[in-house]
Amino acid sequence: MRRITVPVLLTVLLSGPVPALAGDGGDEMAAAARAGQWQLGALRLPDAWRTSKGEGVTVAVLDTGVNPGHPDLRGAVIEGPDLTDPGGDGRGWGPHGTAMAGLIAGRGHGDGGKGGVLGVAPAATVLSIRVTLENGDPRRAHRQPGWRDALARGIRYAADHGAGVISMSLGGGSGAWEGSAAEEEAVQYAIGKGAVLVASSGNDGASANRKNFPAAYPGVIAVGAVDRRGRVARFSNRQDYVSVVAPGTDIVTADGGDSYVVGDGTSSAAAMVAGIAALIRSAHPHLSPYHVRLAIEEGTRRRPCDGYSPAYGHGVADAALALREAARLAAPAVVPPLPGPYFGDGPYPASRTAVVAGMVLLVVVMSGWVVLRSRERRRDST
Repeated sequence: MRRITVPVLLTVLLSGPVPALAGDGGDEMAAAARAGQWQLGALRLPDAWRTSKGEGVTVAVLDTGVNPGHPDLRGAVIEGPDLTDPGGDGRGWGPHGTAMAGLIAGRGHGDGGKGGVLGVAPAATVLSIRVTLENGDPRRAHRQPGWRDALARGIRYAADHGAGVISMSLGGGSGAWEGSAAEEEAVQYAIGKGAVLVASSGNDGASANRKNFPAAYPGVIAVGAVDRRGRVARFSNRQDYVSVVAPGTDIVTADGGDSYVVGDGTSSAAAMVAGIAALIRSAHPHLSPYHVRLAIEEGTRRRPCDGYSPAYGHGVADAALALREAARLAAPAVVPPLPGPYFGDGPYPASRTAVVAGMVLLVVVMSGWVVLRSRERRRDST
């Protein structure tokens, strides 16, 4: 079986077809999936996991819905509403949403948990909110009037239900090239509630290279894709809203059932950076969304010579470096201590000289004040 993973609502430009790893979720298939996860080393996750695995953080996945029964996601998923079908049972899910959830919070399975997909934040919880349908879903031909605002409603729902991170590996649909007031207001609402928002930058970088929403909304961490060598993928959009880039080619992740798929796209890259945000929120829960974004952007490798470029953003995401930057930003301001006693035959340090001079001046002023007060008392007594 051969097929291509297609990011939601985007025209995908892949280097070629990639195989799906179909199977029954057994140990052999799980081991093959784990072995293909080259991003674990590229993001320096083993180092990062010494500090945080995303414990206590809820990541809302606004996508085609997440299958809670996938072997690598069992116990990790809270099923939220299906905003594509307000009259439905709210239990919809699709392969793309499941794939993104696996990259964020996959827990692996089989042979003591040594197989299957591990997400960037394997101890985080996923809140599944369905805001769109798979590209091949026939219901897409019969769009309901409320679908246009599904993303905006999903963002607000996530913010109101405790999501510390909101992952949006989508864009490019009807109106998405211009954005919408409802979505932008929802983004600002979520940021105001303390949520970190992450979105894929877009996959038409080799052709139209259009501005893509929700990635282009102010406050959203927009993520492009790089390959195994750290080179920006041809399909990755190059725009001035790109924050960072992350692995986005030959990515093994969970498929809709109990199998796996290999695919390319900025969708995968965005999901991984959402996972890094979850690691930071877990380790430093009081950091603002702005400071989480700053930690991710400052904690990068392969930084452009000028510090920023529309292709690389601020550089290639690195989970371990991002956590280090977050710790620095979370540390209280340090007040330098007063100089201690001086020992030795050398000159006073400049800082010590200033302190001593100040003390001498204070003694002189106080002495003068005492003398003046004494003279005044004499005058009063005569």
